[in-house]
Amino acid sequence: MTAIYQSRERANEAAERLKIYAQPQRLMILSFLLAGERTVGEIETATAIGQPALSQQLAELRRAELVETRRAAKQIFYKLADARVALCVRCVEAIFEGAGDPEAALAEALRGPSARSEPRSRAGAASFAKIMP
Repeated sequence: MTAIYQSRERANEAAERLKIYAQPQRLMILSFLLAGERTVGEIETATAIGQPALSQQLAELRRAELVETRRAAKQIFYKLADARVALCVRCVEAIFEGAGDPEAALAEALRGPSARSEPRSRAGAASFAKIMP
């Protein structure tokens, strides 16, 4: 791996990529997607980013190839594009956590996926099925 200081081209590429992350609403969306694939409605509810700003930011994240989409009927699902995106977001969260040891938080972020994912509610017959003894 070449260090960034050794290549102007790599430094320019990194700076351009970081500009995508350096927008608060996009960072909020990416952080929420660490927990897994979500619908546009779930993203809107969790982040309180209203339309049309949410659509604009999601479009920018798609153009930058930081998120991927999947359509199921009328719903569009978003997820992080790859492990590098997740790693970058976890590192930003660790560095800017504000409490404790930032190096320890960063080491934990580098160890693996966040354990903070919230359980997702599932609609449908199974959500109200009664379990018989």
